[in-house]
Amino acid sequence: MHEELFSEVGEEGFRVAPGQMGENITTHGIDLLGLPVGTLLHIGDDAVVEVTGLRNPCRQIEEFQHGLLKQVVGRDEAGNIVRKAGIMSVVKEGGVVCPGDAIRAELPDGPHRPLDRV
Repeated sequence: MHEELFSEVGEEGFRVAPGQMGENITTHGIDLLGLPVGTLLHIGDDAVVEVTGLRNPCRQIEEFQHGLLKQVVGRDEAGNIVRKAGIMSVVKEGGVVCPGDAIRAELPDGPHRPLDRV
């Protein structure tokens, strides 16, 4: 999940810290939602995860803070559903991951497929 989301929902009065919405890793400065399917995220020295799709937030987010679900799932001007609650991925290479580790995105060969709900 991207740390920038915490600031965004904070502007609406919600207080969310890393890990509180069930995410395993919090990023900063990476457009996670704009990555294509198949992007490899290299985390720290050894870990690699492959991006598979958009996280479909569940009611547990609403139970965590009433009204938060509407902040992370909405609609754009055209009426399309917009999911902002992070991405899903699968581990390709294990490794130790520590706070502050660098994350590098390696895009797949084109054509790129946009993320969709998984």
